[in-house]
Amino acid sequence: MSARPGVTARRSKRGRLSRSAEFDRVFRQGRSLANRVLVLYAFPRSEEGEARLGVSVSRRVGGAVERNHVKRLLREAFQLESEGLPPGVDVVVVARPEARAVAERDGLEGIRAALAELIARARERAGGQGR
Repeated sequence: MSARPGVTARRSKRGRLSRSAEFDRVFRQGRSLANRVLVLYAFPRSEEGEARLGVSVSRRVGGAVERNHVKRLLREAFQLESEGLPPGVDVVVVARPEARAVAERDGLEGIRAALAELIARARERAGGQGR
């Protein structure tokens, strides 16, 4: 199959967390960072590979249409920002109610900025631990 011009390559399904146990492990054993829009949980896996993403958007963010829009923007922002993460890390991003307003007002750039801030802070934290 040929790629259409102007369409970015999609992340494989392997690049996503899909099982409840995978989410639970990241929530319980991972480290968290937050801003007013998002909460990021990260947990290093034992095996190498691309960073995997799980997304959680509660009903407090809005109806199904709004939640799906926020999820779509989060996945795209993660694809653009994931180079800043080490390989073999599982990430769960939880959207706070403010994410809906940011998505409506600023679109992808607003969600991407919020996610980029958390990834940069996670990198600083990991670099400052000396492990």
